[in-house]
Amino acid sequence: LPTPHTQPRDDTTSAEQPPPPTTPPSSQKKSTMGGHHYNPEAEPKKDQNLQAIKDARTPLAWRDTCSHILVDLNKCRRETWWNPNKCEHARHVYEECEYNAYLQRIEAKVQLDKLNAQE
Repeated sequence: LPTPHTQPRDDTTSAEQPPPPTTPPSSQKKSTMGGHHYNPEAEPKKDQNLQAIKDARTPLAWRDTCSHILVDLNKCRRETWWNPNKCEHARHVYEECEYNAYLQRIEAKVQLDKLNAQE
């Protein structure tokens, strides 16, 4: 009799099913940016259209590598009177860009620490 914690073994189904793959397909691989899906919209940019950022009157404190997304987000916010339900996608892309920029800064710091440790 099987114990309550074990189930009876069925050898007939194991021969019919192929073994699980050892490596995931390339579409299921995790990205290097924090282990989440890769979103090309949320990529931080070093070279941006500074005139467009200036024309959008983005404050200096918010002008970073994700300002190109903030311009569109603020435009959406103004058009919808800051309705929190209307610009969810743009806000998510902006926050993801800020997170990716943070990860890039952390990676740069790690690389700098490695160089300093070698000296």
